[in-house]
Amino acid sequence: MGEAPMINLDIQCAELGRRLADIRGMDEKTVNVLMSVLEEQGPYAMFLYLRARHNQVARPVTERVLNFLRKPEVFGHKVDATNDVFDAIQRLAEDLDDLLFVRDLLRTAFSYARYHLKAKGSSAS
Repeated sequence: MGEAPMINLDIQCAELGRRLADIRGMDEKTVNVLMSVLEEQGPYAMFLYLRARHNQVARPVTERVLNFLRKPEVFGHKVDATNDVFDAIQRLAEDLDDLLFVRDLLRTAFSYARYHLKAKGSSAS
């Protein structure tokens, strides 16, 4: 029959970015540091850093990211059985392409979060 509809993952990342920017206590500085750790050390290290240094936003960030990863069009088939972001990242790390792809998706989502935070800041002044 027909092909499955294409899903625009950039739009999905933009939505995740908006949801991340809406977290109480999230600011541009936090997003920038998380993006830096993500880029240099990878997703697992970013979530460890988040938990260690930004505990006030760690839970909602990890919940929103995990819900994003569980979407069928993202990585649902590989991580839908876990409630732990570290377990999800470990499962994705079994395939280097998946690990690099999740890093790219998170980089895009956090970039959108930063833009949303900048827009909030400029509209508040």
